[in-house]
Amino acid sequence: MTESDNLDPSRTNTLWRTVRYAVLAIGLAILVALVIAPELGRHAFWNGLIPLAPALLVVAPGLWRNVCPMATTALLPRHLGISRRGTLSVEWQGRLSLFAVLLLFALVPLRHVVLDSSGPATALVLVLLAAVAVTMGFAFDWKSGWCSGLCPVHPVEKLYGSRPISSFANAHCTECIQCTTVCPDSTRSMHPFSRPTRAHRLAAVLLVGGFPGFIWAWFHVPGNDGFASWSQLGWCYGVPLLGALASLLMFLAARELVPVKHYPTLVRSFAAAAVSCYYWFRLPALVGMGVFPGEGALVDLSEDLPAELPLLSGIVTTGFFGWWLVLRRAHRREWLVRPALVER
Repeated sequence: MTESDNLDPSRTNTLWRTVRYAVLAIGLAILVALVIAPELGRHAFWNGLIPLAPALLVVAPGLWRNVCPMATTALLPRHLGISRRGTLSVEWQGRLSLFAVLLLFALVPLRHVVLDSSGPATALVLVLLAAVAVTMGFAFDWKSGWCSGLCPVHPVEKLYGSRPISSFANAHCTECIQCTTVCPDSTRSMHPFSRPTRAHRLAAVLLVGGFPGFIWAWFHVPGNDGFASWSQLGWCYGVPLLGALASLLMFLAARELVPVKHYPTLVRSFAAAAVSCYYWFRLPALVGMGVFPGEGALVDLSEDLPAELPLLSGIVTTGFFGWWLVLRRAHRREWLVRPALVER
């Protein structure tokens, strides 16, 4: 529990609402910058905001769930009282989870094709995602359609967020109507295999097994200054997907060898491998010392920093995430405190 949970509920709600809309305002400012000042917008989004996200999802996924600007956008119809509040069946919840994983694997390689080099293209994709999020929020109740369904970040939340540092007050849900089966926000030690249907399980296998290799391979594809050819498109997608296939096969083999009682540890190990792989390559790249020097740099300090920095930072981050997700003795916590349960 966080200190905010001990405050007066009205003060807590006001605090979260203020933070939520402040983060939304920052997101809108970045969106505008992507169009009118593309260089600034691209750096702020891809080299400023995005590198912080994986660590936040590992340590405090509930905090992210409360302030995510896309979630705030998706839930506007419900907060305004214009949502149709449709109910998703468990089967469709599973299908949305699978679609979300496939959407994640489709969007990330698009960065190398065009998004990393084009602010307007990035803005267009964000606007399209926001439109889908609002549509889902208009059609379905609370977080079931987008935040716990089709959002491509949600699979990563479940993968990385099994050992949160704390549970936060729920900034969106004032009451629980069980809008989704196995609520990700209020289920302790939430992980990808916590959901019930075959589609949920397929989504979990693809994500847990494939994500480490996908990330590793993605960092070995050079960026491009916009779309150039179909062969370039095949390279940008083919290499990460082959990497995903390789680690997926490793996961499937390990799952056959590991006793069932150790499955959670296996899942957390692959989660630690994925996030560690991300920071092994991303942190050096931020200072101009990545696989492709200068690419993805927030500030180029490659001439001023020791050549051993990439190795040292990789060892530190890998050690930290391995300890946090696999070795640390952690309490079973939910991301957000479940509000009072009411009948639909």
